[in-house]
Amino acid sequence: MSQVFDKWDLEEVKVEDMGLVNYLCLDEIMVPHTMGRHVKRQFAKSKVSIVERLMNKIMRTHINAGKKNKAFSIVEGSFDIINKRSKQNPVQILVKAVENTSPREETTRIKYGGIGYQVAVDIAPLGFLTRGAMQSAFKSKRSMAESLADELLLAAEYDTRSFAIQKKEEKERIARSAH
Repeated sequence: MSQVFDKWDLEEVKVEDMGLVNYLCLDEIMVPHTMGRHVKRQFAKSKVSIVERLMNKIMRTHINAGKKNKAFSIVEGSFDIINKRSKQNPVQILVKAVENTSPREETTRIKYGGIGYQVAVDIAPLGFLTRGAMQSAFKSKRSMAESLADELLLAAEYDTRSFAIQKKEEKERIARSAH
């Protein structure tokens, strides 16, 4: 029986977006810490648990850089809050939030010989989720776990108050205008 934080079952979590099935890893893990074994292989990140990838994104800021235990406790606390509020499996809420916030396309500017081109690229939605949570927790009385839980719940419901949903819509609008 595979459980995250010894509380929530991974077997009942379903990925509905067929485009993300290969990239959202829901494999059984005892401790969500692979110690960067996937870094040197192409596309190996898709074999890392989605919960660990969320923790790694939380560690990307200068405040939490390299603090895996702190990221672990933030994610575990936010999952507890999500479970209390929604009475659902928080990993399912995370998967639904990732499905709702993943932009279908984004553009980047590439220059060849002084001429700029807009090229479509794929981007990861976890950055939007964690950045929105960080911004709402910064200089406020709310903890990072509460902010992350709010962001995940809003994104799972496709609520436009979510920072990640706003960024997704903005990126897709820019990509559509670049065609």
